Amino acid sequence: MTGPALSDRVLAGDPRAIARAITLIEDESPPGADLVRQLFGRTGRAYLVGVTGPPGAGKSTLVDRLTADVRMSGRSVGIVAVDPSSPFTGGAILGDRVRMQAHAGDAGVFIRSMATRGHLGGLARATSEVALVFDAAGKDVVFIETVGVGQDEIDIVRTADVSVVTIVPGAGDDVQALKAGIMEIADIFVVNKADREGADRTVGSIEALLSLETFGPDDWRPPIVKTEATTGKGVAELLEAIDRFRQHPAASQARRRRERAEWRLRELIAQRFMKHVERRVLEPGEFERILDRIAARETDPYTVADSVLRRALQSESSGNDGDLNVDHIGIAVSNIDEALAFYRDALGLQVDDIEDVPSERVRTHFITPAATSGTALELLEATDNESPIAKSVAKRGPGLHHITLRVKDIRQALERLKSRGVRVIGDAPRPGAHGSLVAFVHPSSAHGVLVELKQAKGNS
Repeated sequence: MTGPALSDRVLAGDPRAIARAITLIEDESPPGADLVRQLFGRTGRAYLVGVTGPPGAGKSTLVDRLTADVRMSGRSVGIVAVDPSSPFTGGAILGDRVRMQAHAGDAGVFIRSMATRGHLGGLARATSEVALVFDAAGKDVVFIETVGVGQDEIDIVRTADVSVVTIVPGAGDDVQALKAGIMEIADIFVVNKADREGADRTVGSIEALLSLETFGPDDWRPPIVKTEATTGKGVAELLEAIDRFRQHPAASQARRRRERAEWRLRELIAQRFMKHVERRVLEPGEFERILDRIAARETDPYTVADSVLRRALQSESSGNDGDLNVDHIGIAVSNIDEALAFYRDALGLQVDDIEDVPSERVRTHFITPAATSGTALELLEATDNESPIAKSVAKRGPGLHHITLRVKDIRQALERLKSRGVRVIGDAPRPGAHGSLVAFVHPSSAHGVLVELKQAKGNS
């Protein structure tokens, strides 16, 4: 099934396509990322309702009842139920899906259980993208139920348009549990299993905490709704509270979605940067060796992080993971001492020692990459009036002479260029500065620019 065809089928609401799309996204595969790109512009209509709370609070039963009421109004529903990961297989136990079997035959409801796969915060890493698939498929309301691991399920506020915090009576120190962080994320409090003893005391505890907050006349003050999910009592009132929040000026979807975009973008950049570091910056096994050094107190995490960041930025600027990368820019000068008066003395740049290159009949000074953000400058002075540099200066005057691209295998690069009709100067590489091998592409093939290919010493 191709990407575009799959996206079209998701947009049409095809259940099999929705399932396939979610699987690709959960696998964090490139096709999954491409699919999100294709669907993203067609989303933004669904309303995302997050339901969180401690284990045993009745979240799944509550979502089941909410879904039934939403369906009675004619709206379609998507459900993302995040279950704990198995410590052995990494999969989900799928308990939430079992508890929602009443909707299994309803074409207007799509339920997807997801494993956290070690991700903290009560959600799976791909939860927001799965909700996006439901949105693209035309679901009007998407319920997101967190895993129910305790007091740190704060990711839901970064994922949903409204956060419903579910509490049950008699589950320990209610006030302390709320203080631990879950208090700050609630847009609506639900005291579920309100038929139990202590329900009114739990409501009182929440009210007491809310009284410590300062609410302005235009602020949203989280309501407290008592429900009995098993019987459906209070569910209609909860839906009414959700609708009131949706219409409230303080519940700006635009603001929340911008905050979600910021959080998700930061998360994706962090993930991809770490993958880049592991795959292209660190040597095989180096990460483990670094950890050993930190554990042995031979270095510290901050020093290592700074070092890895510098290496990553240098690898990007020097492009050491590709076949053709900018190495340096050659500048032809009439007199190298006069040029140094500007580059070294006036600008204060770090200049390497002079080097004669007999094969090119020039002497060179390199201005090192550390002083020029990864790309060196090479000052070139002719040592023979018949050398290419001498002829260039005589014809055009001092100035930009060539751009040097670093290659891993210069002979292979030359053969590839020649096979594509590129005109090169000379059939074989010749010695260059710093023990390198160099070859040149004629300006007629490089749109007026002389391009030098360079293979660093030690590459073969």
